[in-house]
Amino acid sequence: MTNEELIKEITSMPDKDKRIVERVIARIRKRFTETNARPVEKKPSFRDDSFFGIWADREDMKEGGAAWVRKIRKEQWDRSDRWS
Repeated sequence: MTNEELIKEITSMPDKDKRIVERVIARIRKRFTETNARPVEKKPSFRDDSFFGIWADREDMKEGGAAWVRKIRKEQWDRSDRWS
């Protein structure tokens, strides 16, 4: 719908409906200006958190976290050696 068609539609409405359209436009305008007025906050990187890298010096994790988890899971859950 073009602007001209939109204006024609609104002007042909009964006054009661025009007021509804005005309120809707005002609400949209308010939401739009509030959204644009807030500064866009950049999310901090998780790497900036103090906990990041706390296990970097652990000798048992030199292979990497995934390898360490696989090793621990195998030790805890692999029961094949317990039944022989």
